[in-house]
Amino acid sequence: MRLTAVHGLAAVLASLAAVPAAAEVRLEGYFIARDECAATQSIRTGANPGTIVTEIGRAYDMLAGNKPAPSHYLIRVPGATPDRRWVSTGCGVHAMDAGGTPAPVTPPAGGGQGGGEATAPSGRPDHVLAASWQPGFCETKPNKAECVSQTDDRFDASHFALHGLWPQPRSNVFCQVSPDMAAADKAGRWEDLPEVVLPAELRADLDRVMPGTASLLDRHEWIKHGTCYGDTMEEYYSDSLAVMAALNASAVRDLFAASIGATLTSGQIRDAFDAAFGPGAGSRVRVACVTDPSNGRRLIGELTIGLSGEIDGETSLADLIFAAAPTADAGCPQGIVDAAGLQ
Repeated sequence: MRLTAVHGLAAVLASLAAVPAAAEVRLEGYFIARDECAATQSIRTGANPGTIVTEIGRAYDMLAGNKPAPSHYLIRVPGATPDRRWVSTGCGVHAMDAGGTPAPVTPPAGGGQGGGEATAPSGRPDHVLAASWQPGFCETKPNKAECVSQTDDRFDASHFALHGLWPQPRSNVFCQVSPDMAAADKAGRWEDLPEVVLPAELRADLDRVMPGTASLLDRHEWIKHGTCYGDTMEEYYSDSLAVMAALNASAVRDLFAASIGATLTSGQIRDAFDAAFGPGAGSRVRVACVTDPSNGRRLIGELTIGLSGEIDGETSLADLIFAAAPTADAGCPQGIVDAAGLQ
């Protein structure tokens, strides 16, 4: 979805009335949107001249945070009036390149509707591995089939679950996918998407590591992201499961399994990545939290991990992580490692 800006007298008047926030904390780098979020002129009022929303996968110039531990980022949105807009920190990632200077991402031509694997300026393919902590996710989606059936002895009760492997930039989606099929996916009609057909052993492994297959998450991830990754479903999911296996065999998984019911900070999680994969690995990791709607607990829902390079069975997960650009944004400061079952 592209940014939509409505220009007119009302928007011009609103821009003249804009006043910089007194509590702005200057930030460098860029903001990569992970969702379509309102980009507002005011945090307090939610005013949004032009009804601007962020475009998934697009990189925006980062200007500031609203406080030292920000809840919102101030970004520059080309084409909007005014172009200085506030977005929730949960909407995306604050990123820097390896040298600590801005490294803008340019979406592929054609809005990401067809064009193969995304590559970094070095020519390496870039990806984000999204690994869920399923019990936390299920507190927010208790009626999903994979959440209804979850038990405390099932694999995803004590291991990371595969959400997806996302070619970067995030605008590189729905490659060579018909508009009708893309529309069905965006509308949540995943039953209308092509069945993911895999060899029996790979299918069983995917169902174990991606419990969301019970809700057809595999169809959604293939049609949106896998079509931009490679030529076949088997390649996409074989590679996805390979990096997940390395993550689940690491000290990071051990930390989570030993901390069920306790709180972990983003610093502890990043330190665990440093211990497991080498100093600096944690700077490629962002923590996402969710709120338990029944009691307001802040739960760890997902880790997103930057990867760069070919996932070919020969390159280690540590090497893939270190080839990716660090991010200054660790995400959620802390959250509970939830246990299986509704708490």
